[in-house]
Amino acid sequence: MNGYSQYKEKSIYSMSGPELLLLLFDEAIKRLTRAEISLKDKNYSDFDDCLQRTSRIVRYLTDILDMRQPISHDLRRIYTYLVYDLSMVKAGRERRQEEIGRIRHILSELREGFDGASKQVNDMHLVLEKEIRG
Repeated sequence: MNGYSQYKEKSIYSMSGPELLLLLFDEAIKRLTRAEISLKDKNYSDFDDCLQRTSRIVRYLTDILDMRQPISHDLRRIYTYLVYDLSMVKAGRERRQEEIGRIRHILSELREGFDGASKQVNDMHLVLEKEIRG
């Protein structure tokens, strides 16, 4: 393993849960953008690979849901729909290419929501620490 790969692996292992979650969303969004470009360039092999990787990320997001939380049921439905829609895009290619932007938008909105929630939780922890000291 080269130095950059070791650095990248070490930085991933040192990330918090919310940071890892955002990284997953970022990677899925990046892959969808790349899929869109590959489709325009008629590079179907890369297009299929990007959609496959995005689908694996979304399935992983489904797998890590804590189903004891009420919102998890809604998220599971959204993720299930996204996996289905990704498979339809993969099968339809040019006929369904407009769906890629819609899927990317949904993932971006979810990412923003998790980012905002993470910041609120971090702010609450800071307040609680100050209250304990005071």
